[in-house]
Formats: sequence, structure tokens, C-alpha cells
Amino acid sequence: MERENAITFQGNPLTLVGDAVSVGQLAPDFTAAANDLSPYKLSDDKGKVVIISAVPSLDTPVCDTQTQKFNEAAASLGDGVEIVTVSMDLPFAQARWCGAAGVDQVKTVSDYNGVDFGNKYGLLIKELHLLARAVLVVDQNGTVQYCQLVSEVTNEPDYDSAIDAVKKLL
Repeated sequence: MERENAITFQGNPLTLVGDAVSVGQLAPDFTAAANDLSPYKLSDDKGKVVIISAVPSLDTPVCDTQTQKFNEAAASLGDGVEIVTVSMDLPFAQARWCGAAGVDQVKTVSDYNGVDFGNKYGLLIKELHLLARAVLVVDQNGTVQYCQLVSEVTNEPDYDSAIDAVKKLL
């Protein structure tokens, strides 16, 4: 399925591939590549509250800011919360970026090989073959409790609403 004009990039309309995920549904399990190329699955974090932060590329200012802000928030959320940033960046680039940025509380995973996350969550940008900017909160039972698709790729998400959704689950 394709959703035309679902988001914009610098005001230009873009198409998203896949069905949108919504609050109340079970979060689709997906496989992405961890920084060491091992498979990461959302189900690996079952029993925890998971913030999924989807970004186009860590090497851009807004994606950098988004990941840094969630990294900072992690300290106040505790061990029952996992924060996973998903992008199309290669795992090696993600590891390099995390080291350079001092990001150590966020797990970065890559959807480059198979686009399993992008397709299952309806966040693959057809024209750019990148992920749309989005934040989802998945509860301990695997149900989506919060979902924000950022309508303009160059805008930041609503961090406070996402963090509030997490705190209600703890």
C-alpha cells in the first residue's frame, strides 16, 4: 500500500509505503541490524516499554537532535524502558555517530537490509528510500500506546508527549 502526500520534505509532498501503525494495535515485530550486524528484533525487548524513534539519517541536524534528546531522557526513565532509534544508516555509520556524539543510552539499529521496519510500520519514504520521522511508544505487552508521524521531515517530534506516554506506563 502507498499513501501519497502523507508527509512533506521542505514542503514537497512524499509518499509513504506500507500501512500506518496506530495506537491500540500490536506493534509489528521487525528485524533490523544492530551496530555489530547481529539481528535486532523488537520482541527482544518484550516486557519493557520501548520508545521507537525513526529518523531519516543520524548525520543530519534534526535527527542528531532527536537522538540526543532521547539519550538525555533515558536517564530519568529507568531500566524498564528501552529507546531504539531506527534509520537507514549503515550499522558502522551508526556506531561511529554514537561514539562521536556520546550517545550511550539509545540503541541504534539499521533498516538498510530489507526495510522490514519501514514496510511494517508504513514509514518508508518511497521517493528517498529513507524512513520518515516518527516516534512510537510500545508498552510492556507489545501494544502501541503512542504514535506521532511528523508531517514535515525537517521538523522535530513532540518529545514531551512521547515521554509523558512512557511515564504513564511505568
